[in-house]
Amino acid sequence: MNPSPQAAATRDLLLAFAAVYLVWGSTYLAIRFGVETIPPFLLGGTRFLAAGVILAVVSRRRGAPIPKPSEWRSATISGVFMVVGGNGLVCWAAQYVPSGLTALLVATVPLWLVAIARLGPDREKTSPLEVAGLVLGLGGVVLLVSSSGADIGIRGASANQVVAGALVVVGASVSWAIGSMYNRRAALPQPPLHGTALTMAAGGLVLVLIGLATGEFGRLSLGDVSLRSWLSLIYLAAMGSIVAFSAYMWLLRNVRPAAAGTYAYVNPVVALFLGWWLADEAFTLPMLAGTVIIVAGVVLVQRGRAPKGGPRPATVRAPASR
Repeated sequence: MNPSPQAAATRDLLLAFAAVYLVWGSTYLAIRFGVETIPPFLLGGTRFLAAGVILAVVSRRRGAPIPKPSEWRSATISGVFMVVGGNGLVCWAAQYVPSGLTALLVATVPLWLVAIARLGPDREKTSPLEVAGLVLGLGGVVLLVSSSGADIGIRGASANQVVAGALVVVGASVSWAIGSMYNRRAALPQPPLHGTALTMAAGGLVLVLIGLATGEFGRLSLGDVSLRSWLSLIYLAAMGSIVAFSAYMWLLRNVRPAAAGTYAYVNPVVALFLGWWLADEAFTLPMLAGTVIIVAGVVLVQRGRAPKGGPRPATVRAPASR
């Protein structure tokens, strides 16, 4: 017996939210497992190049036009900021920084979006709530970075490496925010799924080239790649970049954007729990305090967005870095 239309809609809604909440929240741990035996830039590059090509083929079969040169250029620039900067740096930092801490720092993307919208060329007005949320959230970032050390880092990482890795993750979040702001005006290929596919493919190709330039191919031995790393790579490409992203795009068309954007609050919690459960990652009191502060800051920023009819607020894009 087929379910009623209402029951089917409810089922689809639950499945989509489960994908965005759980899959994206778990990609941080998958990245950590992947870089155990696969060099970081090759891991991120292979993931996004494969996912981008697959999505591009699907889009073309559905009738997407061949992009113009200007659209290829826009997709490449977007890929550099969002895939290379937003994900490649996270992959590099995953060698030293636990997945839970990484997820917390990435959760600050809405704060950087507000800061860039205010200080960048748009000069958007910010409400008092947004300013308060920005200050509060950045305070949480300072707390997390300052409390980072060898005691919470990946086994074998020094305190300096953990702090450097945390700062690199902050840089990745800023890069993602810049790419999101660029996309607001960029002439990306249409339909949106096709533009996303080409952004992934272009960014993935650049990451592979960076891996080549930094000697990662020489350090890669396929025979030494663990089963856990292979499975992580497949999971990141299939579930993180294709399934979860498609679910997020579906949610944007079927629920309020604010509801779809709640992944920003849930992903860090999922990542912290999985890191503690499956990878024996530490969860310290400063991390708990930083979690509360950053989430509170993001909530204030979301509540303080410009009302309908006012200046266009900074938007939270689907996280290709997930």
